[in-house]
Amino acid sequence: MPSLSHPRRTAAGVVALTTLAITCGTATTGSSAAATGKVLWTPSTSKGPSSFTSVQCAAGNFSVVKDPAKGSVWRAFQAAGEERCETLSPNLKEGDTFYLGWSSKVDIKDSNSRYVFQLKCSPSTDTANHPIEIDATSGRIRLQEWDTKHVAHTLWTAPTANNQWHSYALKIRLGRTDGTIDFWFDGVKQSFTTGSDTFKGTTWDGDRNYLKWGSYHTSTGNATNTFTSPVMATTLETATAGS
Repeated sequence: MPSLSHPRRTAAGVVALTTLAITCGTATTGSSAAATGKVLWTPSTSKGPSSFTSVQCAAGNFSVVKDPAKGSVWRAFQAAGEERCETLSPNLKEGDTFYLGWSSKVDIKDSNSRYVFQLKCSPSTDTANHPIEIDATSGRIRLQEWDTKHVAHTLWTAPTANNQWHSYALKIRLGRTDGTIDFWFDGVKQSFTTGSDTFKGTTWDGDRNYLKWGSYHTSTGNATNTFTSPVMATTLETATAGS
């Protein structure tokens, strides 16, 4: 895999936004057979970037835009040479189990990899740093798990291309050595390089864990990650209903 640096500082031009909008409620049941789930957290494009705990991005480079296929979506633009353009939300609790669902398309103008999703832990040093991450280049998408020694384990890869929409869903149980991951890509559950469709390993480390979406890793070209509002929920059906 390419060698990636893991800076410990926040990039210049970070826009700090301290309001966390958490939406809780019971999902609407379409039929008596449909699973009932609860939305635990989701940002609102109508409220804008203040829906996230913070936005780590150069001023003006993270916004809500209209997409012909998906409607109102988030756009994270990472200009060449900048460290990141990412959102942060929400804080997580060790031992919890939840589902995440969203759709994304990337536009990467060089051959370098960008992190487009991170389950991030703090502190960054002497931990897994980002126990789960999804990274992309202009030709492929990859899911990796990082253990407590900060060693990467590639779990899954697939071909992609710039400006192609794909849907993602994860079932995550948070644990330092006994965490689990299940993964769906474009609505289909995926098998991992281990041969199983459930991975057991590190999904929690440090003393604070949270989620990030956007584009991360300093590179020579521009990169854009456009994504629907992520949904954290108690069931897969509820997490993926809007993606």
